[in-house]
Parts: sequence; C-alpha cells; structure tokens
Amino acid sequence: MPKLTIDGKTVEVGAGKTVIQAAEQAGCFVPRYCYHPGLSIAGNCRICLVAVEGQKKLQIACNTQVSDGMVVHTQGEPVEQGRAEVLEFLLANHPLDCPVCDQSGECDLQNFYMAYGRYDPRFAEQKVRKPKAVPLGPTVMLDAERCILCSRCVRFTDEVSRTQEFGIFNRGDRAEVGIYPGKTLSNPYAGNVVDICPVGALTDRDFRFKARVWYLSSSPSVCPGCSKGCNIDIHYTLDRPHLDDGARVMRLKPRVNPEVNQWWMCDEGRYAYKAIDRCRILKPRHRGRALGWETAVLELAGQLARIEPKQREESVAVIAGTNLTTEALYLAARLFGEGLQIRNCSAELPVLPGSHDELLIQADKNPNRKGAELLGLAGEKARPAEPWIQAALDGKIKSLWVIGEDLAARFGEETVKQLAEKLELFVYQGSHENGTAAQAHWVLPSAVYAEQAGTFVNCDGRVQALTKAFEPLGESRPDWLILTALLTRLELPAPGNEPAKIFEALAAAHAPFAGMTYERLGLQGLPARLDGAGGLGGPAAGAAAKAERK
Repeated sequence: MPKLTIDGKTVEVGAGKTVIQAAEQAGCFVPRYCYHPGLSIAGNCRICLVAVEGQKKLQIACNTQVSDGMVVHTQGEPVEQGRAEVLEFLLANHPLDCPVCDQSGECDLQNFYMAYGRYDPRFAEQKVRKPKAVPLGPTVMLDAERCILCSRCVRFTDEVSRTQEFGIFNRGDRAEVGIYPGKTLSNPYAGNVVDICPVGALTDRDFRFKARVWYLSSSPSVCPGCSKGCNIDIHYTLDRPHLDDGARVMRLKPRVNPEVNQWWMCDEGRYAYKAIDRCRILKPRHRGRALGWETAVLELAGQLARIEPKQREESVAVIAGTNLTTEALYLAARLFGEGLQIRNCSAELPVLPGSHDELLIQADKNPNRKGAELLGLAGEKARPAEPWIQAALDGKIKSLWVIGEDLAARFGEETVKQLAEKLELFVYQGSHENGTAAQAHWVLPSAVYAEQAGTFVNCDGRVQALTKAFEPLGESRPDWLILTALLTRLELPAPGNEPAKIFEALAAAHAPFAGMTYERLGLQGLPARLDGAGGLGGPAAGAAAKAERK
C-alpha cells in the first residue's frame, strides 16, 4: 500500500486511490465541483488543484493517482493562486443571482469564492446569456446561466439512474447542459441531480423560493417510505410556519450511508414529507367525542381488564402495523401478548404490491417488517392476522385493537364499517385520518417518525435509529408512550419510560439485537444477527450487556 505525505501528514492508502481520496483519509479538505465519490471521474472543473513535489505544474487531485513517497500540498500560495484563476474563469459568465438563488447559503461556488476567489474581477464584457427557469420535468428547474458544466447531472443519469436524459450541448462559452430532445427528467431518482449540483443551476421545483436554508434546522432520520430504510436529513422550521401553509418540514435530503442508500434517495420518499402535517389525528376520541389522554387510558385499560382471561385468548385480536418502530412493536407484544395473554397478537399481513427497482426502491412499503419478524410478530413464526377480519365479521372476535394499519386500504371501507357494527370494542391507534379512524369506536393519535426516537430494521437486517426532530402535533403521542401508559395503568411491568431504555430491554430479550444500544447504533446503524446468534458478538455479548445493565 502506497505511503504519501499530505500537508505534513503521513497516510497509507490502497493502490489505485487518487490524491483527493487520500486527502480525505488524512483529514485535509480539497475543494471540488465535478468530483463526486459516487460518480466516475471527469476532471473538468480544475478547482481541486494541488502541488505535488517533483511536478512542475499543479495537478488535479481528483484524477492523480497516489504513489509511494509522494509529497502533496493542498495549501500554499501557488495552489491558492491557481484556484483563484479557475474561479475567475468559472465566474466570467456567471450571473449575480445570489440574492434570488435557492442554492444561496449552501453553494460551493459562494463558499470557494470566499476562500480562494479574486475580489477584483477583471472581466468587464457582456456576459453570455443562456436559458433561465427551464422546467426539465415535474421536479427540477434548470438555470443554464448558473451552470459551471461540472457534468455531475450527466454522469448521474448515465451511471446511477441509467436513464440518460442529460447532455452538454454546443461548444466553448456557449456550451450548456440540457435534456435530450423528446425526453423529460421524470425518472424515480430525478431529485438527486439537485442534491449533487454544486451551484444553483438545478433547483427543486417543490422547494423553489420556499425558505432560505439558514432558517432551517436539520435532524437525521430514516425514510419510512419502504423497507430499504434510506438515511435522510429532515429540514424543518418551527419559527416560520407561514413559509408553507403551516407545515413544519420544508424538505428531505439523502444522508450518506455506504451500507444502505450511499448518497441517493428516490423521489417517492423525498416528497412524502408533505404527509407529516396533513390530515393528522390531533386528539383522542370516543365515538367522535374528543377527550383527554388520562380519561382515554383509564377507560381503555378498564375495558381490557374486564375481559375474562379465557375470552382474551379467543375473542380479542391485536393487529400491529410494520410501520411502527421496533420499540413500539416490542411494547405491543409485552402489553397484549405477555401481559394480557392475548393469543391473537400479530403484525403478519400480506405485503401489498408496490413499485420496485434494482437500485433502492423496494416493493414492501413498510419500513420495519424485518423488525417485526425479528420480534416474532411477523414472518413464518407469527400468526397470520388476515383471518381475524373474517372472524370478527362472523362474531368470533369481539374486540379488535389496530395500531398503525389502515384496514380500509386493505379490506375496503365497507368491511371496516361492518367491523365497527359487529365489534364490542374497536380501537384504532394511528397518526392520520383514514377509513379505519373514521369507523373505530376509540381513536388514539400517534406521533409520526419525525416526532419520536426509535429504530427501524431495514430489508437487509440493518438496525437504524430515528431521532426526534420536533414535538408531536396536537395531542398526539409516540406509540411507545401510549403503550407504556396502558402497561402502567394495568399494573404490568414497563421496561422503561424512554425509547433508549425500551431498546435496551428489547436487546436483552431478543438475540438479534443483543449488545446494541442507541449509542452503538450511531447514525449509520448496525446489522442484526439474522441467524439468531445474537448481535455484536452472539450470546456472550447479550449476556455482557445484561450484566452491564445490572
């Protein structure tokens, strides 16, 4: 493995690596426009100039392979002078759009100009005019004057989405990026070209003129749109609800995780944020009448306690959705299965067909089916929940508690209406108004993924943490808190009063999670032991984790 020195730091890298990759490993930042770790090397922007001892000219770090004994300088007068001259050329025809550009505040052209640029521009001629505000498709807008021809968008559609919509047309200072005739930018990953555009040439039509980025807060999370579990950042504002009709979330952006989604996310997940604040259930209610949480928990706990043990085994069913956090699923099993001895407690429902591809999008649109399987609530070892609907219609099931699963979407609104007429107790615990919430006797408002901490397990068995971005809307509560309140009211043992403690109890009880904690999961997650041998080192790790807690 070659050893080289970068800014006085010795670093050893793999053969075939480039100087820019070695610099990142050494903790030395090299500016870049065309270079992106998820794309092929173009080497056309020239901003990544570095000095290599023994070379007369400056070299581009993105396309210079390392060699043993190489000495590289990423700073210094010659390097900064070279970068300043590159920027002068890039800005020769660039419009002064910063006050109205959506990229302002997160623009690499702005940032690198402040670091390396000339403050006395010498170009006084008329700038070349190019098309502005050109819709390329339903989600992306092009401003060709702002484009610096880095070709990231071209390489993305050639190499990642493989839809080949983008090209560079004309020559010299008239060259511009655009869409091939007869095509539109409408592939399922189109929004990623906005993420990788280093300037304001490609902007998101949904986010356009909505908010300045310096007004936004960011919280890491996991996309709940399908079982892939793409890592995301939630960009939101609580101080300026007028920016988008009271909505708190302004946009979602992909967060890098090499083991899951790399640098990308699909547009279906990207724009699903709009549902977070729409059509939400805001208060507990009983047959249409709003009431407080204390009353709701007291009444429901009383009704559950009054059901005879024999009846609980035969005439009560609990259906949990696989969109719940692992902590909520675990508590549902603790409350209904272990605590109340309800035999019919499951999350096993057929996967509804959905779109899928070979890149990220999964046919299973539930973010935590694998988590339910690892807890024994779904999969081959779980009791199928679908027959309980017919059993309820036949009068065999008297009480039905549904958590996070819209039965109307699966079985039809007429079926749910008949259930409401047949059942003695029908509870819906969920976040949004839907056909099930409209018919249920009791409705308990749940928080959405952005309003709570917890975990999802993706289709590959990777356990990933959600972080709480903001407080639940209205009087809604996280499912783990609702279930903990019921456990406490029924005088059943509750594993903890916060998600981290619940997860520790879950990890101690279930081998695939053994030894895991929120701290160990971090922002990248950890693989569960799908062979049942225990996470993070097998059964011994689980025993060590239990001893640690004692």
